[in-house]
Amino acid sequence: MKVENHIIPGDDQISAMMNDPGPSGPIVMVNLLKFRDKAKYADGSNPHMSGRDAYALYGAGVVPLVAKHGGRMIFSGPTTFLMLGMVEDLWDQVALVEYPTRKALFEMSSSPEYQAIHHHRDAGLEGQLNIETTPDFMISG
Repeated sequence: MKVENHIIPGDDQISAMMNDPGPSGPIVMVNLLKFRDKAKYADGSNPHMSGRDAYALYGAGVVPLVAKHGGRMIFSGPTTFLMLGMVEDLWDQVALVEYPTRKALFEMSSSPEYQAIHHHRDAGLEGQLNIETTPDFMISG
C-alpha cells in the first residue's frame, strides 16, 4: 500500500467531489494530520510558530464554519500509539468531522470565510489524508 500525505486535493479529486453528489446522507471525514515542525507561512510571518499551533488557529476558525454548514466536530486528538500495523511515520493528530452531505463540505471549503483562514492550515500542515466514510450507525451526543 502506497501512502502519500498531501495538503490540497489533486485536480481529479476536486473534480470528483464537485461532480459527484456522493452518498445521500451524512459523511464523516477522517483527517490524518502531519504537522510541520515550524509553520511555513507564504509571507514569511510567524517563523517561530510551530506547525501544530498554526493548525490550531485554522481549527479555531473552521469549527464554527463546519457548524454553520450543518456539520459537527466529533473528535480531535493527538496520536499516542500504533497498536496494529506498520507505518514509517505516524500521523500527529486524528480528527473526525461529520457533514450532512458531501455538498455541505464542498460549500464550506469554497466559502470566503474558509478561504480567509485556510492559510493557517497550509502553514501548519506537512501533509494529511482525508478519508470520506459513510456511517453505518451514528451515536448521538
